[in-house]
Amino acid sequence: MTRTEELLPPVLSPADIQKFLGIGQRQVYELLNSEDFHAARVGRRLFVSRAVFIEWLEGRSEDKEVKRRR
Repeated sequence: MTRTEELLPPVLSPADIQKFLGIGQRQVYELLNSEDFHAARVGRRLFVSRAVFIEWLEGRSEDKEVKRRR
């Protein structure tokens, strides 16, 4: 497990992401509603797995998208 992963819970809430990235609530929800993330919706609440977040943070999610387009 990397240092970044140690700082994060297994499932991230918007508040966790906001605190970790140091961005505003609006930016968090724009990010969660973008196609860059697979966010799970439970009722009106959104959650992201730590693995998905780390992949996005490290740019690995973009690599998968580029491969899918080819």
